[in-house]
Amino acid sequence: MGKSTFPILILVARPAAGKSEIIDYLQRTDPETRRARFHVGELDVIDDFPMLWAWFEEDDILSRMGRPRLHSDENGYFKYPYLWHVLIERISLEYSKRLRDYPDYHDQVTTIIEFSRGVEHGGYREAFPHLSTEILRQAAIVYVNVSFAESLRKNRRRFNPDRPDSILEHALSDQKLERLYREDDWERFSAADPQFVTVKGIRVPYVVFENEDDVTTARGEALGKRLEKVLGRLWLLKSASV
Repeated sequence: MGKSTFPILILVARPAAGKSEIIDYLQRTDPETRRARFHVGELDVIDDFPMLWAWFEEDDILSRMGRPRLHSDENGYFKYPYLWHVLIERISLEYSKRLRDYPDYHDQVTTIIEFSRGVEHGGYREAFPHLSTEILRQAAIVYVNVSFAESLRKNRRRFNPDRPDSILEHALSDQKLERLYREDDWERFSAADPQFVTVKGIRVPYVVFENEDDVTTARGEALGKRLEKVLGRLWLLKSASV
């Protein structure tokens, strides 16, 4: 790749699996250590949760004004399934703005793209083709693997009702988590190859970060060691594929 850091890392998993905790750990790591151990530069995070949450807030404002809600119903479910894909298109748009405004963007920056998708709203099979080719050509994927039961446990544990818009403290109701995320299609999506997924004709390397034992919550050295091993393997795959 000619550089010592990933241009783009895509973090995907069920809600509360540990994606945001991994990002938080990397952000707290000394920059030189982060480059040396994890091949990650200055972090720029593009997460679809703030976009989604803004829609919910706007819909609540519209309801208070006596106007029709645009994106979601009163129970917080999207009115139109294609809105899940709009969020991925928005991620691609935000990334293209970075490249437009900062010609040397990836000289220093590793872009972290974070999202979750369940089968109920198309899964990863439908989501990934909405990423731009400029993202897919540079990306490497980390799938954080936890069971639905572990996702449910940590989703309940992290919820702070005073900060429902917080990246690290937001949560879904049990009912909504069950409906949207019980069924996860990562295994089917990645089944054709143990190292690469092919999207729009582009082979994107991936690794699986096992987190059923929850090494992410404590943000300690157990997380650092596992992350170093997983990202080291991904770095080799990405370097060999260029």
